[in-house]
Amino acid sequence: MNVNPGLRSEQEVGKSMNSYLAPLVREIQPSGIRRFFDLASGNKDIITLGVGEPDFITPWHVREATVHSLERGYTSYTSNSGTPELREAIGQYLYDSFQVSYEPSNQILVTVGGSEAIDLALRALISPGDEVLVPAPCYLPYSPLTSIAGGVPVEIGTYAKDNFKLTAENLLANITPKSKVLILNYPSNPTGGIMTYEDWLPIAKVVEDNDLIVISDEIYAELTYGQKHVSFASIPGMKDRTILVSGFSKAFAMTGWRMGYVCAHPDLIYAMLKIHQYTVMCAPIMGQVAALEALTNGIEEKDRMIDSYNQRRRLVVQGLRDIGLDCHEPQGAFYAFPSVESTGLSSDEFAQRLLVEAKVAAVPGNVFGLGGEGFLRCSYATSVANLTEAIDRMGEFVNKLKQG
Repeated sequence: MNVNPGLRSEQEVGKSMNSYLAPLVREIQPSGIRRFFDLASGNKDIITLGVGEPDFITPWHVREATVHSLERGYTSYTSNSGTPELREAIGQYLYDSFQVSYEPSNQILVTVGGSEAIDLALRALISPGDEVLVPAPCYLPYSPLTSIAGGVPVEIGTYAKDNFKLTAENLLANITPKSKVLILNYPSNPTGGIMTYEDWLPIAKVVEDNDLIVISDEIYAELTYGQKHVSFASIPGMKDRTILVSGFSKAFAMTGWRMGYVCAHPDLIYAMLKIHQYTVMCAPIMGQVAALEALTNGIEEKDRMIDSYNQRRRLVVQGLRDIGLDCHEPQGAFYAFPSVESTGLSSDEFAQRLLVEAKVAAVPGNVFGLGGEGFLRCSYATSVANLTEAIDRMGEFVNKLKQG
């Protein structure tokens, strides 16, 4: 009983706090990936194929360089854009690796992970009501970040029959007078699909004809198998229309360092820099030291990790096919995206039962948007032993389903 009728109880206040939230934020759904990860966490019997994180730890020399910098007192702010040395190294790396050229002084901005870079790009570009075209299935944050920026996400379906490539026809079918931005994510999370130079050419024509700006999330650029990644910014006429986003999390096994970068026309970088300096000021100097060391002395280790992912990729894809799950050939990232339609279960039902009955955690494809229903995302960024056991458990589970 509240002894002071003029005061509300904590319970009463708590119930009403949602009313203070912006309606837009109230409507955003929590991550479907994290839901399955949280269900699996703490249970040692569960093999997790859910979270897109390398099982490698950051190489020792990268950690050692960071420790040494701390011992020398490198604990200050840096330039808002990032240290000149790191921006120089990023520019050289992109030119050497993907034949795209950016001026470090005004076309490269170091960010707190690639996620901040995507957020900055959207907030710098979007006015209320602008439509953002998002090929799907896709990385979860694109649509919520678009909504937070005041834009309207428009998903464009990509399909297994096309190896989950974006086609010019599907892109054109979704363009309206309000279309302003196209988000690209190749190699793709969750499908592992890639785009070749020839694939990009008709997309580039649609982009130019419809005066679109492109945010190209190339965080998995290094993780391609059989052929080299082609940056959309390298397509003739597309560099000034493209905001290239990448980082160190995936290829350099540096997820927890939260180091990313964004490259674009100086006018666009200047706009993003204004938001960046008022929100995070600069990326942490310790992470910048680590990123510089990774680019300077870590290329061979990066390549060895990619070779290991390729071996696991072949094991997982063949294993999934052997147990009766159709799986297209992922040529990038570290995900397989098998179809579970043959089991008669929805993506969510399959993933839930797989977790409970087989103790394997994977992410239902429907959480990745249009075109994801009927599929399951399986990360192969874990040990061969775990992958082999997971496939065995999934095989037993699928057999039980077939037997009724």
